[in-house]
Amino acid sequence: MQESWRAKRGFLSMWVGVWALALAAAQVQAQTANPNPSLPRAVAQALARAQVPASAAALLVLDLDQGRSRLSHRAAEFMNPASVTKLVTTAAALELLGPKHTWTTTVLADGTLDGQLLTGALVLRGGGDPKLVVERLQALLAQVQASGIQAVRGDIVLDRSLFRPPAVHPGDFDGEPLKPYNVQADALLLNFQSLVMTITPDAALQRARISTEPALAGVQVDASVPLTGAACGDWRGELKASLDQPLRIQFAGTYPLACGERVWPTAYPEPARFAERAIEAAWRAQGGQLTGRVRWATAPESAALNTQGSLSGAKPRLKLEAPSLPLVEVVHDINKFSNNVMAQQVFYTLGLRSTAADAPPGTLEAGRAVVLDWWRQALPTSALPVLGNGSGLNRGERLTAQSLGALLQRMAAGPHAADLLASLPVAGVDATMRRRATAVAGRAWLKTGSLRDVSAIAGYAQGEAGQRYAVVGLINHPNAGPGRAALDALVQWAVQLDSAQPSAALQSKKP
Repeated sequence: MQESWRAKRGFLSMWVGVWALALAAAQVQAQTANPNPSLPRAVAQALARAQVPASAAALLVLDLDQGRSRLSHRAAEFMNPASVTKLVTTAAALELLGPKHTWTTTVLADGTLDGQLLTGALVLRGGGDPKLVVERLQALLAQVQASGIQAVRGDIVLDRSLFRPPAVHPGDFDGEPLKPYNVQADALLLNFQSLVMTITPDAALQRARISTEPALAGVQVDASVPLTGAACGDWRGELKASLDQPLRIQFAGTYPLACGERVWPTAYPEPARFAERAIEAAWRAQGGQLTGRVRWATAPESAALNTQGSLSGAKPRLKLEAPSLPLVEVVHDINKFSNNVMAQQVFYTLGLRSTAADAPPGTLEAGRAVVLDWWRQALPTSALPVLGNGSGLNRGERLTAQSLGALLQRMAAGPHAADLLASLPVAGVDATMRRRATAVAGRAWLKTGSLRDVSAIAGYAQGEAGQRYAVVGLINHPNAGPGRAALDALVQWAVQLDSAQPSAALQSKKP
């Protein structure tokens, strides 16, 4: 009897084990089918594959035509949005400054003018232009020389006093001071304070030529490196570049012929001297003479320029004004290419409107005060964002998906809808979305955001039947990078949503 019971117990234990395994397998299969039934299946599966819990994501799909939410997952939770923050900055700028707003760089001839000789100072006053690139600097200096000034007996004085950014090291954010995305805002921002190196192979000479733009006075750059027949892999690493010395850029390595021509932008290791060196080189390259040096204005000199319009108090002998590109084109570059320093330039510009005693114009505090005041008036029922420098290159910035959805809804219904839409990367087509959401290429316009532990998208999608949606996806998790697939799946789901009442299609350009 005892042996029979033992046999039965063993038999039952075996079946209990089999049943438990079958149940576990069924649970795994159910989880694989849809790990989180409250989310679209493809989104939940992509999160599961990336090992990102649903509690680390905030998702929103808002029907713009019917004004109702089609998906809302943790949409009221504050999340780090990374570069999606640029939507706040650019939307505020379009509404407060207007798409035609321009910045002005001013040149003053302060001294006595005898023929083509200026005895005194040639002053360049920065107006905050976000895109004062080499070609536009050269055109401005050519205009100065065409006005009759060929030589300066004195200094070229640079005034950057319009903005007052905090004193920070460019590597403070992530320890990468030579990455162009870490360049700080400057009222006289020249060429994004970055060098652009072009490496061009010459098979006949078995050398790769190296050129840099802009030229920098006093800086030597190795002219070439040997070519190799290796496959094109880590070509930057193979160059063995030394970029951390302000007066010498060296290359101790080689360059693969198979790579063809490549372009490598890098921040200058001595950012405070970048504009000085670039302007001196450009002035001399165009035939201009200079007996003094190029230098930054002292605080008293900047004060004199702001109150008197010149260093000496006398009327300037020459005053030229060079307008920037209009804001609408700047917004295009900020959102399409996620340009951090351009976004900061706009943020500081907004701050010039500040009247708050604790937020003097030209400071980050002023930028935050102006944007938040605009938000309270434009979106009074939406949670206020937590802002840093307006670019998203900040660990402390926070937004909710609901707030972003409300912002997108407002902009879609406003006079700047086409301007904002045209600035957004197009899924599967261009900019930061060129290789993403390719299954719905051309049907979604999305600003992307990426930091360590952060992936984000926000923008618009057009349904297959013509309906319009605002789409927001935010992930804050160590596996946020792999989690981008879930955000792409969210976009695809939105595009493929059924709609009984098709509506007018989104237009990426003004009619």
